[in-house]
Amino acid sequence: MEALTKIKKQTLAHRTEVPVRFSEVDALGIVWHGHYIKFFEDGREAFGKKYGLTYLDVYKYKFATPLVNFNVDYKKTVKYGDSVIIETTFIDSPAAKINFNYKIYRASDNELVAVGESTQVFINMEHELLITVPPFFDEWKKRHGLI
Repeated sequence: MEALTKIKKQTLAHRTEVPVRFSEVDALGIVWHGHYIKFFEDGREAFGKKYGLTYLDVYKYKFATPLVNFNVDYKKTVKYGDSVIIETTFIDSPAAKINFNYKIYRASDNELVAVGESTQVFINMEHELLITVPPFFDEWKKRHGLI
């Protein structure tokens, strides 16, 4: 009887640290909930720079990747003067979309303060939705051991 072996796919993740800026807090001195989406954007941009998947990298192939879904679960507060660590993890999918999971930690004590996820789709320059994966994205996945 043959032994079944499961091949583990590569996981792509990146951590980046950003300070909490004065403009991001409310009158109580805590980060306003809407700014967590900006933290996720900071995480996506840092991930893209590390792995060659920035918005400009996608754009040079004549595509854009608008956000179509966002989810955030808030766990703890973050205050002005804190820094946060944003952990961004690429979630592979056979569909023509880009999925990320996020974890945000307070840097001073490594406390998990928020988790979330996002979905982006591919559109061409005529703003038409792609239903198949663009070839450059399949190549990107291959370069990073995802397929």
